[in-house]
Amino acid sequence: MTISRRFASSGLAAALLAACSPGGADKTAGPSAPTRLKLATDWRAEAEHGGFYQAVATGEYARRGLDVQIVQGGPGVNVPQLLSSGAADLGVGSNAFIVLNLAAEKAPVTAVMASFQKDPQVLIAHPDAGIGSLADMKGHPILLADASITAFWVWLKAKYGFTDAQVRKYTFNSAPFLADKRAVQQGYVTSEPYSIEKASGVKPAVFLLADSGYPGYGAMVLARNSLIAQKPAAVKAFVEATAAGWKSYIDGDPSAADALIRKDNPEMTQDVLDQARAKLKRYGIIDSGDAATGGIGTMTDARWKAFFDMASDQGIYPKTLDPKIAYSLAFLPKTPTAP
Repeated sequence: MTISRRFASSGLAAALLAACSPGGADKTAGPSAPTRLKLATDWRAEAEHGGFYQAVATGEYARRGLDVQIVQGGPGVNVPQLLSSGAADLGVGSNAFIVLNLAAEKAPVTAVMASFQKDPQVLIAHPDAGIGSLADMKGHPILLADASITAFWVWLKAKYGFTDAQVRKYTFNSAPFLADKRAVQQGYVTSEPYSIEKASGVKPAVFLLADSGYPGYGAMVLARNSLIAQKPAAVKAFVEATAAGWKSYIDGDPSAADALIRKDNPEMTQDVLDQARAKLKRYGIIDSGDAATGGIGTMTDARWKAFFDMASDQGIYPKTLDPKIAYSLAFLPKTPTAP
Protein backbone atom coordinates (compact mmCIF):
# COMPACT_ATOMS: atom_id res chain seq x y z
CA MET A 1 0.00 0.00 0.00
CA THR A 2 1.13 3.52 -0.74
CA ILE A 3 -0.20 6.85 0.37
CA SER A 4 -0.32 8.35 -3.13
CA ARG A 5 -4.03 7.68 -3.60
CA ARG A 6 -4.84 9.62 -0.43
CA PHE A 7 -4.03 12.90 -2.16
CA ALA A 8 -4.91 12.11 -5.76
CA SER A 9 -5.46 15.27 -7.77
CA SER A 10 -9.05 16.04 -8.62
CA GLY A 11 -8.42 18.23 -11.71
CA LEU A 12 -11.55 16.99 -13.46
CA ALA A 13 -14.20 19.58 -12.68
CA ALA A 14 -15.01 20.29 -16.31
CA ALA A 15 -15.56 16.63 -17.06
CA LEU A 16 -17.65 16.23 -13.95
CA LEU A 17 -19.77 19.23 -14.88
CA ALA A 18 -20.50 17.65 -18.25
CA ALA A 19 -21.07 14.12 -17.04
CA CYS A 20 -23.02 14.75 -13.85
CA SER A 21 -25.87 16.71 -15.40
CA PRO A 22 -29.32 15.96 -14.02
CA GLY A 23 -30.34 14.19 -17.22
CA GLY A 24 -27.92 11.35 -16.58
CA ALA A 25 -29.84 9.39 -13.92
CA ASP A 26 -32.54 6.82 -14.60
CA LYS A 27 -35.89 7.57 -12.98
CA THR A 28 -37.84 4.79 -14.73
CA ALA A 29 -37.01 1.78 -12.53
CA GLY A 30 -40.07 0.28 -10.88
CA PRO A 31 -40.50 0.43 -7.12
CA SER A 32 -39.57 -3.25 -6.71
CA ALA A 33 -36.45 -3.11 -8.86
CA PRO A 34 -33.20 -2.71 -6.92
CA THR A 35 -31.35 0.51 -7.53
CA ARG A 36 -27.98 -0.31 -9.05
CA LEU A 37 -25.08 1.75 -7.78
CA LYS A 38 -21.36 1.58 -8.47
CA LEU A 39 -18.96 2.68 -5.73
CA ALA A 40 -15.37 3.52 -6.72
CA THR A 41 -12.86 3.04 -3.92
CA ASP A 42 -9.61 4.97 -3.56
CA TRP A 43 -7.26 1.97 -3.59
CA ARG A 44 -7.06 -1.78 -3.95
CA ALA A 45 -9.40 -3.67 -1.64
CA GLU A 46 -8.24 -3.42 1.97
CA ALA A 47 -9.52 -3.17 5.53
CA GLU A 48 -9.94 0.58 5.05
CA HIS A 49 -12.87 -0.38 2.77
CA GLY A 50 -14.17 -3.05 5.12
CA GLY A 51 -17.49 -1.39 5.88
CA PHE A 52 -18.45 -1.21 2.21
CA TYR A 53 -17.55 -4.85 1.60
CA GLN A 54 -19.33 -5.92 4.79
CA ALA A 55 -22.50 -4.13 3.70
CA VAL A 56 -22.38 -6.07 0.43
CA ALA A 57 -21.53 -9.40 2.03
CA THR A 58 -24.11 -9.25 4.83
CA GLY A 59 -26.93 -7.89 2.66
CA GLU A 60 -27.19 -4.43 4.25
CA TYR A 61 -27.42 -2.81 0.81
CA ALA A 62 -29.76 -5.46 -0.61
CA ARG A 63 -32.18 -5.17 2.31
CA ARG A 64 -32.55 -1.49 1.48
CA GLY A 65 -33.28 -2.06 -2.19
CA LEU A 66 -29.76 -1.42 -3.46
CA ASP A 67 -27.58 -3.49 -5.76
CA VAL A 68 -24.10 -2.12 -5.05
CA GLN A 69 -21.02 -3.02 -7.07
CA ILE A 70 -17.64 -2.00 -5.68
CA VAL A 71 -15.18 -0.80 -8.31
CA GLN A 72 -11.74 -1.43 -6.87
CA GLY A 73 -9.22 1.40 -7.02
CA GLY A 74 -5.50 1.26 -7.67
CA PRO A 75 -2.48 3.29 -8.77
CA GLY A 76 -3.98 4.11 -12.16
CA VAL A 77 -7.52 4.79 -10.95
CA ASN A 78 -8.82 8.31 -10.34
CA VAL A 79 -12.13 8.42 -8.47
CA PRO A 80 -13.26 11.82 -9.86
CA GLN A 81 -12.59 10.51 -13.36
CA LEU A 82 -14.79 7.48 -12.76
CA LEU A 83 -17.52 9.78 -11.49
CA SER A 84 -17.11 12.06 -14.48
CA SER A 85 -17.38 9.24 -17.00
CA GLY A 86 -20.41 7.71 -15.36
CA ALA A 87 -18.44 4.56 -14.54
CA ALA A 88 -19.28 5.16 -10.87
CA ASP A 89 -22.20 6.75 -9.06
CA LEU A 90 -20.39 7.15 -5.75
CA GLY A 91 -16.74 7.32 -4.80
CA VAL A 92 -14.45 7.34 -1.80
CA GLY A 93 -12.77 10.70 -1.15
CA SER A 94 -9.74 9.81 0.94
CA ASN A 95 -9.40 13.08 2.82
CA ALA A 96 -10.96 16.49 3.30
CA PHE A 97 -8.53 18.21 0.93
CA ILE A 98 -9.85 16.12 -1.98
CA VAL A 99 -13.43 17.07 -1.11
CA LEU A 100 -12.68 20.80 -0.84
CA ASN A 101 -10.52 20.71 -3.98
CA LEU A 102 -13.53 19.44 -5.91
CA ALA A 103 -15.72 22.13 -4.35
CA ALA A 104 -13.20 24.81 -5.28
CA GLU A 105 -13.33 23.57 -8.87
CA LYS A 106 -17.15 23.61 -8.77
CA ALA A 107 -17.33 19.91 -9.54
CA PRO A 108 -20.91 18.63 -9.13
CA VAL A 109 -20.19 16.06 -6.43
CA THR A 110 -20.99 16.21 -2.72
CA ALA A 111 -19.66 14.39 0.33
CA VAL A 112 -22.62 12.69 2.02
CA MET A 113 -20.89 10.83 4.89
CA ALA A 114 -17.48 10.44 6.51
CA SER A 115 -16.61 6.81 7.17
CA PHE A 116 -13.64 7.93 9.26
CA GLN A 117 -14.02 10.44 12.07
CA LYS A 118 -10.23 10.62 12.18
CA ASP A 119 -8.00 10.94 9.14
CA PRO A 120 -5.64 7.94 9.61
CA GLN A 121 -2.58 9.99 8.58
CA VAL A 122 0.44 9.45 10.84
CA LEU A 123 4.06 10.42 11.13
CA ILE A 124 6.41 7.56 11.98
CA ALA A 125 9.69 7.85 13.87
CA HIS A 126 12.39 5.49 15.13
CA PRO A 127 11.67 4.40 18.71
CA ASP A 128 15.14 5.41 19.90
CA ALA A 129 15.26 8.84 18.24
CA GLY A 130 14.16 10.79 21.30
CA ILE A 131 10.84 11.72 19.69
CA GLY A 132 7.94 11.62 22.11
CA SER A 133 5.50 13.91 20.30
CA LEU A 134 4.93 15.66 17.00
CA ALA A 135 6.57 18.78 18.44
CA ASP A 136 9.80 16.85 18.95
CA MET A 137 10.09 16.35 15.18
CA LYS A 138 11.08 19.96 14.59
CA GLY A 139 14.46 19.94 12.87
CA HIS A 140 14.27 16.27 11.86
CA PRO A 141 14.19 15.24 8.18
CA ILE A 142 10.62 14.29 7.27
CA LEU A 143 9.86 12.09 4.25
CA LEU A 144 6.74 13.41 2.49
CA ALA A 145 4.99 12.69 -0.80
CA ASP A 146 4.71 15.67 -3.14
CA ALA A 147 0.95 15.96 -2.67
CA SER A 148 1.33 16.09 1.11
CA ILE A 149 3.15 19.42 0.90
CA THR A 150 -0.10 21.26 0.19
CA ALA A 151 -2.14 19.03 2.48
CA PHE A 152 -1.45 18.03 6.09
CA TRP A 153 2.05 19.57 5.96
CA VAL A 154 0.51 23.06 6.05
CA TRP A 155 -1.16 22.18 9.36
CA LEU A 156 2.08 20.81 10.79
CA LYS A 157 3.99 23.95 9.85
CA ALA A 158 1.34 26.23 11.30
CA LYS A 159 0.99 24.32 14.57
CA TYR A 160 4.57 23.21 15.25
CA GLY A 161 6.77 25.63 13.35
CA PHE A 162 8.12 22.99 11.00
CA THR A 163 9.93 24.33 7.94
CA ASP A 164 10.21 23.22 4.34
CA ALA A 165 13.93 22.67 4.91
CA GLN A 166 12.96 19.50 6.80
CA VAL A 167 11.20 17.95 3.82
CA ARG A 168 12.71 14.97 2.04
CA LYS A 169 11.02 13.29 -0.91
CA TYR A 170 9.03 10.20 -0.03
CA THR A 171 9.03 7.67 -2.88
CA PHE A 172 6.72 5.16 -1.18
CA ASN A 173 9.74 3.12 -0.11
CA SER A 174 10.65 2.92 3.57
CA ALA A 175 14.33 2.09 2.93
CA PRO A 176 15.50 5.73 3.35
CA PHE A 177 13.60 5.95 6.63
CA LEU A 178 15.07 2.71 7.93
CA ALA A 179 18.57 3.86 6.98
CA ASP A 180 18.38 7.18 8.86
CA LYS A 181 17.64 7.01 12.59
CA ARG A 182 16.75 10.72 12.67
CA ALA A 183 14.26 10.47 9.82
CA VAL A 184 10.49 10.69 10.11
CA GLN A 185 8.12 9.24 7.51
CA GLN A 186 4.49 9.80 6.62
CA GLY A 187 2.07 6.88 6.55
CA TYR A 188 -1.35 5.52 7.39
CA VAL A 189 -1.85 4.16 10.90
CA THR A 190 -3.32 0.98 9.42
CA SER A 191 -0.50 0.28 6.97
CA GLU A 192 3.06 1.60 7.04
CA PRO A 193 3.79 1.04 10.75
CA TYR A 194 3.03 -2.66 10.30
CA SER A 195 5.08 -3.01 7.11
CA ILE A 196 8.01 -1.19 8.72
CA GLU A 197 7.86 -3.47 11.75
CA LYS A 198 7.78 -6.57 9.53
CA ALA A 199 10.74 -5.32 7.49
CA SER A 200 12.92 -4.20 10.40
CA GLY A 201 11.77 -6.24 13.37
CA VAL A 202 11.48 -2.98 15.33
CA LYS A 203 8.18 -1.41 16.31
CA PRO A 204 8.28 2.25 15.23
CA ALA A 205 6.91 5.22 17.16
CA VAL A 206 3.61 6.25 15.59
CA PHE A 207 1.89 9.64 15.94
CA LEU A 208 -1.67 9.99 14.66
CA LEU A 209 -2.17 13.58 13.52
CA ALA A 210 -5.85 13.50 14.48
CA ASP A 211 -4.96 12.83 18.10
CA SER A 212 -3.02 16.10 18.13
CA GLY A 213 -5.89 18.14 16.73
CA TYR A 214 -5.74 17.62 12.96
CA PRO A 215 -9.39 18.28 12.04
CA GLY A 216 -9.91 16.40 8.79
CA TYR A 217 -12.33 13.56 8.15
CA GLY A 218 -11.33 10.50 6.13
CA ALA A 219 -12.87 8.07 3.63
CA MET A 220 -15.80 10.29 2.71
CA VAL A 221 -18.47 9.04 0.35
CA LEU A 222 -18.81 11.33 -2.68
CA ALA A 223 -22.10 11.27 -4.57
CA ARG A 224 -22.79 12.72 -7.99
CA ASN A 225 -25.15 15.66 -7.64
CA SER A 226 -27.35 14.18 -10.35
CA LEU A 227 -27.81 11.07 -8.21
CA ILE A 228 -28.64 13.19 -5.18
CA ALA A 229 -31.21 15.18 -7.15
CA GLN A 230 -32.93 12.24 -8.76
CA LYS A 231 -32.54 9.42 -6.25
CA PRO A 232 -32.17 10.95 -2.78
CA ALA A 233 -33.80 7.92 -1.14
CA ALA A 234 -31.13 5.67 -2.66
CA VAL A 235 -28.37 7.94 -1.36
CA LYS A 236 -29.87 7.90 2.13
CA ALA A 237 -30.23 4.12 1.99
CA PHE A 238 -26.61 3.78 0.88
CA VAL A 239 -25.39 5.92 3.79
CA GLU A 240 -27.50 3.98 6.28
CA ALA A 241 -26.36 0.60 4.96
CA THR A 242 -22.71 1.66 4.85
CA ALA A 243 -22.84 2.82 8.47
CA ALA A 244 -24.31 -0.55 9.42
CA GLY A 245 -21.60 -2.28 7.42
CA TRP A 246 -18.86 -0.41 9.25
CA LYS A 247 -20.44 -1.17 12.64
CA SER A 248 -20.55 -4.86 11.80
CA TYR A 249 -17.02 -4.88 10.40
CA ILE A 250 -15.33 -3.35 13.43
CA ASP A 251 -17.52 -4.80 16.20
CA GLY A 252 -18.77 -8.06 14.68
CA ASP A 253 -17.46 -10.86 12.52
CA PRO A 254 -15.47 -9.37 9.61
CA SER A 255 -14.90 -12.66 7.80
CA ALA A 256 -17.54 -12.10 5.12
CA ALA A 257 -16.04 -8.76 4.10
CA ASP A 258 -12.48 -10.07 4.35
CA ALA A 259 -13.33 -12.89 1.94
CA LEU A 260 -14.62 -10.40 -0.64
CA ILE A 261 -11.60 -8.14 -0.09
CA ARG A 262 -9.18 -11.01 -0.69
CA LYS A 263 -11.15 -12.04 -3.77
CA ASP A 264 -10.90 -8.56 -5.27
CA ASN A 265 -7.28 -8.15 -4.17
CA PRO A 266 -5.48 -11.53 -4.10
CA GLU A 267 -2.29 -9.82 -2.89
CA MET A 268 -4.00 -8.90 0.38
CA THR A 269 -3.19 -11.22 3.28
CA GLN A 270 -5.24 -11.97 6.35
CA ASP A 271 -2.58 -10.75 8.78
CA VAL A 272 -2.60 -7.31 7.13
CA LEU A 273 -6.39 -7.20 7.28
CA ASP A 274 -6.44 -8.27 10.92
CA GLN A 275 -3.95 -5.68 12.13
CA ALA A 276 -5.55 -2.90 10.09
CA ARG A 277 -9.01 -3.65 11.45
CA ALA A 278 -7.60 -3.78 14.99
CA LYS A 279 -6.06 -0.34 14.52
CA LEU A 280 -9.25 1.12 13.09
CA LYS A 281 -10.89 0.03 16.32
CA ARG A 282 -8.02 0.85 18.70
CA TYR A 283 -7.59 4.41 17.46
CA GLY A 284 -11.31 5.15 17.16
CA ILE A 285 -10.96 5.94 13.47
CA ILE A 286 -14.59 5.12 12.72
CA ASP A 287 -16.71 5.52 15.83
CA SER A 288 -15.07 8.19 17.97
CA GLY A 289 -15.93 11.88 18.39
CA ASP A 290 -19.26 12.97 16.97
CA ALA A 291 -19.97 9.44 15.72
CA ALA A 292 -20.42 8.34 19.33
CA THR A 293 -23.66 10.35 19.47
CA GLY A 294 -24.47 11.07 15.83
CA GLY A 295 -23.79 7.61 14.45
CA ILE A 296 -21.12 6.24 12.13
CA GLY A 297 -20.70 8.48 9.10
CA THR A 298 -21.51 11.67 11.00
CA MET A 299 -20.19 15.02 9.80
CA THR A 300 -20.79 18.43 11.36
CA ASP A 301 -20.66 22.00 10.15
CA ALA A 302 -18.30 22.77 13.03
CA ARG A 303 -15.72 20.18 11.98
CA TRP A 304 -15.85 21.23 8.34
CA LYS A 305 -15.50 24.88 9.34
CA ALA A 306 -12.48 24.08 11.51
CA PHE A 307 -10.81 22.25 8.64
CA PHE A 308 -11.61 24.97 6.11
CA ASP A 309 -10.42 27.73 8.43
CA MET A 310 -7.12 25.91 8.95
CA ALA A 311 -6.57 25.40 5.22
CA SER A 312 -7.72 28.85 4.12
CA ASP A 313 -5.60 30.52 6.79
CA GLN A 314 -2.61 28.89 5.11
CA GLY A 315 -3.68 30.07 1.66
CA ILE A 316 -4.83 26.72 0.32
CA TYR A 317 -8.35 28.00 -0.41
CA PRO A 318 -9.73 31.51 -0.85
CA LYS A 319 -11.67 32.86 2.10
CA THR A 320 -14.58 33.46 -0.25
CA LEU A 321 -15.10 29.73 -0.83
CA ASP A 322 -18.15 28.43 1.00
CA PRO A 323 -17.16 25.02 2.43
CA LYS A 324 -20.81 24.04 2.79
CA ILE A 325 -21.02 23.41 -0.96
CA ALA A 326 -18.62 20.51 -0.49
CA TYR A 327 -20.85 18.36 1.72
CA SER A 328 -24.39 17.60 2.81
CA LEU A 329 -25.67 16.53 6.23
CA ALA A 330 -29.09 15.60 4.84
CA PHE A 331 -28.40 11.89 4.39
CA LEU A 332 -26.86 11.09 7.74
CA PRO A 333 -28.55 8.54 10.06
CA LYS A 334 -29.05 11.23 12.69
CA THR A 335 -28.96 14.99 12.55
CA PRO A 336 -25.51 15.73 13.97
CA THR A 337 -25.05 18.45 16.52
CA ALA A 338 -22.05 20.70 16.76
CA PRO A 339 -19.76 20.03 19.74
